[in-house]
Amino acid sequence: MRERRLQFDRLWAGLKPGGYPPDALVADLLAALVVTTLLIPQALAYALLAGMPPETGLYASMLPLVAYAIFGRSRTLAVGPFAVVSIMTAAAAAQVAAHTDIDSTSAAITLALLSGVMLMTMGTLRLGFLINFLSRPVIYGFIAASGVLIAASQFGRLLGVPASGQTLWAIVEALWQHRAAFEPLTVLLAGACLAWLIATRWYLAALLSALGIGETTAGLLGRTGPILLVLASTAASAAFDFDGHGIATVGKVTAGLPALALPLPPIASLQYLWLPALLISIVTFAESVSMAQTLAGPRNEQVAPNRELAGLGAANMVSALSGAFPVSASLSRSVVNDEAGARTRAAGALTAVGVAASALFLMPLLAYLPLVTLSCIIIVAVQSLIGTGSFIRAWRYSRQDGFAQLATFAVTLILGVSGGLMIGVALSLVIYIYRTSKPHYAIVGLMPNSEHFRNVRRHGVQTAEHVTILRIDESLYFGNARFFEQVVDEIRRQQPGLTDLVLMCPAVNFIDYSALESLELISDKLERHGVRLHLAEVKGPVMDRLQHTAFLKRLNGNVFLSTYDAWRTLVQDTPSSR
Repeated sequence: MRERRLQFDRLWAGLKPGGYPPDALVADLLAALVVTTLLIPQALAYALLAGMPPETGLYASMLPLVAYAIFGRSRTLAVGPFAVVSIMTAAAAAQVAAHTDIDSTSAAITLALLSGVMLMTMGTLRLGFLINFLSRPVIYGFIAASGVLIAASQFGRLLGVPASGQTLWAIVEALWQHRAAFEPLTVLLAGACLAWLIATRWYLAALLSALGIGETTAGLLGRTGPILLVLASTAASAAFDFDGHGIATVGKVTAGLPALALPLPPIASLQYLWLPALLISIVTFAESVSMAQTLAGPRNEQVAPNRELAGLGAANMVSALSGAFPVSASLSRSVVNDEAGARTRAAGALTAVGVAASALFLMPLLAYLPLVTLSCIIIVAVQSLIGTGSFIRAWRYSRQDGFAQLATFAVTLILGVSGGLMIGVALSLVIYIYRTSKPHYAIVGLMPNSEHFRNVRRHGVQTAEHVTILRIDESLYFGNARFFEQVVDEIRRQQPGLTDLVLMCPAVNFIDYSALESLELISDKLERHGVRLHLAEVKGPVMDRLQHTAFLKRLNGNVFLSTYDAWRTLVQDTPSSR
């Protein structure tokens, strides 16, 4: 509690004029202005992507930012609506609406509350270490497929037809069924919007730099394309009555700040929402911590996963109180926040103030905003999620990781976001178990004029006919215990003159009960064939556990501190060597 109080005091000190250095205040204000400009159109677009009223996108961009500033750790992580989480929300809410009489808006709010509680609970239980068990290739494959689904889901609005679905095939099928109803004016406007967004995204910054504007300033101004498009298309819609000409617009938008209320989750919805909430929590945690670590690296800052869990959990619970949907960190806005020079987490709170001002004074104008504009913003925004670079790098480095990434990508497109993520995580666990079930091992020998031992297949080393030193490069557990037994049996069969087998264990961090029984079985087999079993370089924690077992008492060999000690003891008096 005291730590939270200190965090709040530091945040408040950052918000008070004169509370911290003027240059930090100016930097945070500038970053907040830039991020607010980028956030408003994205918030509206991602609200529609989540199947929510557009104003809820702004609600999800106010108090959640303040909550993260108090409870989170990263100074530049920009929390708020996120495309992948929005499409996961839409899928889960649609499932609830299809099986119960609960509307999708209530389901999305409940989803935010459940995700927040789960994230906060994980942070309280200090489960941040779980981030280490999430396979990056699987996450990358899931994110890329989600980007494809998000972009595909917007083509209905770009063509002026109702076309939706949770899988790529469902979306394509819906578009094909409505192929005769495409709206020419909507298609024309979509083409113009996409051309503008692509041109400003890729060329505006270079053009401004060529005109003499500083590189940093030009880069930030180059990201203003979406807000300029929103202003221009809204003005054109109001002037030329787009809605009357068949171009769908946002329509009436509720102005003002969110009315805070404690959402009471309908019991009937929980059986459909607990799993999507868990999956959203996983994606939110994995992506947010990865972004925070990437941004903190150049500044040599530390990222505390448990603090991030608490900050993200608080942000989602507050989003539910605001009547909005689940939130996460956004890569594009986080990068902009960092490039704009944000110095403290107060920049996020100041961004929330800017969004609140927009919600109070700009909402009536958004009624004229064409929906196709928001769809184009979504499509261009998610294109960074669909890069092929990570697929190529993963495949070149490891066929197994590359396969896991491609499989997750394909399954997500076929089954949708929830099914794709679950199968991807399961696949990564299967691959891990497969890898560790056949650990790397090597028969080693002594390097000449040294006390070091290396693989006999890679180096010219000294060995002995009657002694084999087997180096184990993995911890021993139930998944590889039988494989280890087979390796030892094969060595004994191939070396009939073997009298001593030394297990070199510098990489063995633990031995579970199944592996212990395998060691006992190996020792008994070797003893029946006149072979002694020895251990070398056993780590202290592993040795502590072995000392309380019958294995060491029955062991017919020795436990050596180093492999060289074993070599001297077993080989120094033997004249024959090979």
